[in-house]
Amino acid sequence: MSEPILVRHALGSYPVYIAPGALADLPEIVAAHCGSRSVALVTDTAVGRQYEAWESGHNPAWSSDGKGEWIAHEWTTRLSVPPGEKFKTRDTWANLTDALLNAGFGRDSALIGLGGGVVGDLTGFVAATYHRGIPFVLVPTTLLAMLDASVGGKTGVDTTHGKNLIGAFHPPVAVVADPATLRSLAEAEYRSGLTEAMKHGLITDAGYLAWIEANSAALLARDLPALEILIRRSVEIKAGVVGSDERESGPRALLNAGHTVAHALEQVSGYQLLHGEAVGLGLLAECAMAERAGILTAGTGARVATLLEQFGLPVRITFRTNAERVRHAMARDKKNVAGELRFAVPLEVGRMAARDGKWTVGFDEATVDAGLAAIL
Repeated sequence: MSEPILVRHALGSYPVYIAPGALADLPEIVAAHCGSRSVALVTDTAVGRQYEAWESGHNPAWSSDGKGEWIAHEWTTRLSVPPGEKFKTRDTWANLTDALLNAGFGRDSALIGLGGGVVGDLTGFVAATYHRGIPFVLVPTTLLAMLDASVGGKTGVDTTHGKNLIGAFHPPVAVVADPATLRSLAEAEYRSGLTEAMKHGLITDAGYLAWIEANSAALLARDLPALEILIRRSVEIKAGVVGSDERESGPRALLNAGHTVAHALEQVSGYQLLHGEAVGLGLLAECAMAERAGILTAGTGARVATLLEQFGLPVRITFRTNAERVRHAMARDKKNVAGELRFAVPLEVGRMAARDGKWTVGFDEATVDAGLAAIL
């Protein structure tokens, strides 16, 4: 396996292992980073079924070498949650913590979060709060989680007031990202994950965005060498940003490009939109705002739209809503300052804008509405 990427945080660092076949090393990685602790595996019911087939060697979609070499290790306690963002709630957190308490897990325990971003956020939040903090290992099985959600230590749950408003910063002790698991990911889920890689190129690395454009066919075909390059570069970018601003008080805010609009769209759609689909639409709307305000190089939004269309992702909202509802949902965003909507937007491909010492900018109502009109 190639050298892991180290993500640094206030108390040290943790490795992100990225390689086809990395899952086969999961028992050894857990033992190395969690010692002799009692370990519980947290997953959702959909991934859990894949895990059982993968463990028994009957699902070749999870094989990285074609030889049927599977994980033989079994964790005696497995906790499952229903799949989907609508179950990333305080009730689910309570059910998981109660299950651990009922099973007698103490301060000498550890968790493994196996699944997408919802499982990762929930597992991390349980780990952050259970006995005031226990270690956990993340095993992302979606492209979005590998590129983004598994790096940075953010954990939390959603409420009716918005996404991720209840949570904690609690980094994992290790992340294991195996691109081979993406071969069994649903097509819509896979394609939506590509938007986070696009975002990373847009905000920090023009060459990376150009590489994604040039390799779009290989990425859509889930070519493993291309995927390993994609995941590694995105993790490097995010690790570099969060390492300099763990608590999101400065430049880490730039990672929220597209997200002010995206989180609002998810909420008003009743989470019909996949997160990556919402981020793509959010990037288009926020680029339109920035171009109208004269901040962003003209034509950037059109370039983003072209790549979204190449990946078969929406460039217009397909559910019934209006600008007023979206604005109302955006008013609850964590980035807002003194009631002003704030957006993380680029100046040009690979370089972000900052005003008033902040890494986000505000726009007048007419500019916000014009941006929303670009996707409504």
